[in-house]
Amino acid sequence: MAQKKVEIRLAGSGGQGLVLAGIILAEAAILYDNVNAVNTQSYGPEARGGASKSEVIISDEEIDYPKCESLDIMLCLNQASLNQYSADLKKNGILIIDTDLCPQLPEGEFQLYKIPFTKLAREELGKVFVANIVSLGAVGGLTDCVSRTALEKAVLGRVPKGTGDLNLRALAIGFREAAVLRVNQPSVASA
Repeated sequence: MAQKKVEIRLAGSGGQGLVLAGIILAEAAILYDNVNAVNTQSYGPEARGGASKSEVIISDEEIDYPKCESLDIMLCLNQASLNQYSADLKKNGILIIDTDLCPQLPEGEFQLYKIPFTKLAREELGKVFVANIVSLGAVGGLTDCVSRTALEKAVLGRVPKGTGDLNLRALAIGFREAAVLRVNQPSVASA
């Protein structure tokens, strides 16, 4: 849970569900962990395929500016968004990438976590469209920015009726992958 202000950016291409993931993350913080949060989104003119990002600030104090300025955490689900948005990640911040979709790392010093979100969603659940929820579980599990219980409740409150079980399984996969990586510690990248 947030003990201070945490700035998070979820980035990928339109259609990967990162706007929804940002809404779920903010709602988990506000509604179930009882801390402050704001969420903003932006995406290219194309609904699908264009660059997309969702930003969430979580704090146990009042938030006076809704835009991220110095990211503590960045999740990236494609190379174009990693290239475009990663410059705002602060030194030693946390970078979480889709292993298969982000082959080239940006320059800088950061804690790096690589997880094949899309592959896991496809192979373990048979549904690529829940890669965003798998990645949300990993963000929660790697950073403790919100509690697992809060994320589970927020996911159930937002996903379409009849998909709750699938989405909870996707979230659990993300938490599982995070637990494995936490045991093994992150790579520290310096380019």
